[in-house]
Amino acid sequence: MKLVWRLESATVRNVYEELLKTRHVAYTTVMTLMNILEKKGHLKKRQQDRAYLYSPAKPQKQVISAMVRDFVQRVFNGSAEPLLVHLLEDEQLTAADLDEIRRTIRASRNSAGGRTK
Repeated sequence: MKLVWRLESATVRNVYEELLKTRHVAYTTVMTLMNILEKKGHLKKRQQDRAYLYSPAKPQKQVISAMVRDFVQRVFNGSAEPLLVHLLEDEQLTAADLDEIRRTIRASRNSAGGRTK
C-alpha cells in the first residue's frame, strides 16, 4: 500500500521492482497481495494495455485505520490494551514516541468531553 500511495498508481510489476530494491519477494506474491487488497476495497484497478493499473481506493489514513482495527481484532480479540502493553514492554518506543502517545490520549480525552466508550 505504501508504494501505491507513493506512486499514486502502479502495476504489479512496478510494485515488484520497487520491493526488489530492499528485499527478495516473488512476483506472484506481490500479485496475490495486491489482489487481496483490491478485494478488501483498499485498492482499485483498471485495465491499462495488458496489465492492471492499481490505485488507492481510499485515503491512506482510512485504510491504515481499517487495517489496524482488523489486526487488533484478529490478534488481540478486539482489545487494543494488549497491543499497547506489548509495545511498551518491547522497549521499541522512544521517549518522543511516548510523549506523542500521551498528547494523543489527552487530546482524545478532551475531545470526548469525559465520555467513556
